[in-house]
Amino acid sequence: MFDRLGRLVTRHPRSVVLLWTLVSLAALLVAFTGLGGDSLFDRLRTGEPTVPGSESQRAREILEGDRESGDQVTLLVEGADLTDTERTAAIAEALAPAHADLTAIDGVDQVVDAFLLPEGLANPAAAGLVSSAQDGFLVAVTLDPGLDDDEAALAHDAVVERLEQVPADLAGVAPDARGTTSSNEIIAGEIVEQVEEDLVTGEAVALPVSLLIMVVVFGGFLAASLPLMGAVASIFAGLGVLLVMSYGVDIDSFVINVVTVLGLGLSIDYGLLIVSRFREEAHRLVGDGAEPVAVQARRRRHRRNPLVVQAVRATVATAGRTVLFSAVTVAFAISGLLLLRPDVLRSIGAAAVAVVILAVFTAVVFVPAVIVLLGERLLRPSALRRVPGLRVLVRGLGDVAPAEGFFSRLARGVHRHPWLVLIGVVALLATLASPVLGLTMRNSTTELLPSDSDQRDYIAVLGEDYPAAAAADVLVVADTEAAGAAGLAEDVGGLPGVTEVRGPVPVDDRAVLEVFVDAEDAGGPEATTVVRDIRALDPGFETWVAGQAANQADFNDAIVEGLPLAGGIIVLAIFVLLFLMTGSLLVPLKALVINLFSLAASLGVTVWVFQEGHGADLLGFTPVAGLESYVVAIAVAFGFGLAMDYEVFLLSRIKEFWDLGYDNDAAVEHGLQRSGRIITSAALVIISVFAGFAAGDLIVIKQAGVALALTVLIDATLVRMLLVPATMTLLGRWNWWAPAPMRALYDRLKIVH
Repeated sequence: MFDRLGRLVTRHPRSVVLLWTLVSLAALLVAFTGLGGDSLFDRLRTGEPTVPGSESQRAREILEGDRESGDQVTLLVEGADLTDTERTAAIAEALAPAHADLTAIDGVDQVVDAFLLPEGLANPAAAGLVSSAQDGFLVAVTLDPGLDDDEAALAHDAVVERLEQVPADLAGVAPDARGTTSSNEIIAGEIVEQVEEDLVTGEAVALPVSLLIMVVVFGGFLAASLPLMGAVASIFAGLGVLLVMSYGVDIDSFVINVVTVLGLGLSIDYGLLIVSRFREEAHRLVGDGAEPVAVQARRRRHRRNPLVVQAVRATVATAGRTVLFSAVTVAFAISGLLLLRPDVLRSIGAAAVAVVILAVFTAVVFVPAVIVLLGERLLRPSALRRVPGLRVLVRGLGDVAPAEGFFSRLARGVHRHPWLVLIGVVALLATLASPVLGLTMRNSTTELLPSDSDQRDYIAVLGEDYPAAAAADVLVVADTEAAGAAGLAEDVGGLPGVTEVRGPVPVDDRAVLEVFVDAEDAGGPEATTVVRDIRALDPGFETWVAGQAANQADFNDAIVEGLPLAGGIIVLAIFVLLFLMTGSLLVPLKALVINLFSLAASLGVTVWVFQEGHGADLLGFTPVAGLESYVVAIAVAFGFGLAMDYEVFLLSRIKEFWDLGYDNDAAVEHGLQRSGRIITSAALVIISVFAGFAAGDLIVIKQAGVALALTVLIDATLVRMLLVPATMTLLGRWNWWAPAPMRALYDRLKIVH
């Protein structure tokens, strides 16, 4: 198959490049403009991730279905002194035009503030509308629940525009007054806007750094630009695919960044491998007696260089197969997310698998076609090699490795002391992994907002200065009338950690309890304990518990429940793939165990940085009491896939030398020497990509970027360079052993170059 693909690419390179370029640009255009419809960013959703069919989701559906009021837009006014009676009366008078304007807006159902209540601030109902220090107040505008989406959007925007003018209306009587307008739409819009900014920031950091690394690897800009060209084309196409997917499943706002960073990293990695293997094949052909590039260029000015064509075909047949094999292992690891119940993880899994497919197609079709068009120019020495410092770097770090070098010497050093290396590396990985024992997984809501967000400030002020308006930490929906829920309210009020229970409030034929917990964090361990205690009660009728802690408990339980099936299928699939590649029983088992060590270490460091807050100042984030649940799932799935990616890179070269008749240690030495530079370079590139996206402001993207960057760093250094050679040295010829039935199966189905 790959031989035919190589011939197709070398025969029709212009058609391949033109077609893929047009498809990528069209996908980008559609994703950003929607061509008259919604763009990709218009279709993103925000909010707490949920689990279909869970108790918290059922409670949410009941409450949403019974809601009789429309969406609310709220203005928080600060700096208005309400302790003086005359000034308070002047403020009420100054607000009268705003009240009239807001009420007159089409789609507004109700306008409420303390000044509109009978008796004004003396009314007990005003307690939730005036700050506890009486230096501010709230204006709440409720929209008509019968509005369609377009009407609601117009009404919302008109209300926001008028509310933002209120501080100016108060300038004459409260010159220090300042206002912040908030609504679910504004918070969601701010998150989506931050997603777009972080996407640009990530690419602005990642692409130049990646280019610089590849310039050093390839010794010139032309060869270095090829993997980036493939990555950009892959990302453009991927955005179009995400737009199409958004019509079938909900796409959360941060999914774009997560999928983009994966696509960018894999595309560059695979492109790097293809270009490097092409240059290696070209050097080999010249060494085998093919005419030098300059001679062939003079003799065939109007025809494609046969050396280039032959090298590209050999590259597609060898590295192309490795790229596909690597991508399949990554896709299998990521596809485990599709087997979990949370919709957000399924959407990430589906989008990521699509991006992996695009990365493979770009690497094995688009990049080789560009190589054919550029021809011998890729093989000519670059002018950059004349720069003394760069010439030394290229000689030491370039993609075409000599037969002997740093990595072969490193392998021989490991051969001499395998037990020392094994014990030392495992001890270090265990130390790095130790913080994972204290891992707390949570589903944040408004905590996802950047630390400098005015919406985050609004929420903080509301919680501190307006206790009467505070939302309940836990909601309990009881399938009984209010009178029948009185006993439940009493039982809930007696639970440890519960400070107040409001209700029961009748909602149609059911009752709702509002439960307040003695903790500042609605998703913290205290609230989670209260949720589990409430669910353990048996009031004699059905109940559904909702709230942040309830939702994240259901989310985490869904991950744990789905882990055996998803993990089992992933492990089995990857074991089969690695067996068909190596013919070994032990190598796939060893790879799976070692990758678990690598993942545990990276997660441990991530917990140390984000949950324990040791990297808050350096990375610029406000610590939260845990890692986002879906970040942990992403880090495990993506990290496992990326670790297998480098395992395939290394094993494919070791297996080549084993098949050529080298003994085990020599095969490891030559395989590591041949692949060490490319693994290191690929790891540096993908670390820079992940680090670039960690430079954004959304903490969920920071956590994912840092976790994946650490996974690659640990895997490409401690694991691939030290732990794998040590274990292969100790196993010796047993590395390549398999029972006779499995050996016969391998002979029939083996995947070889």
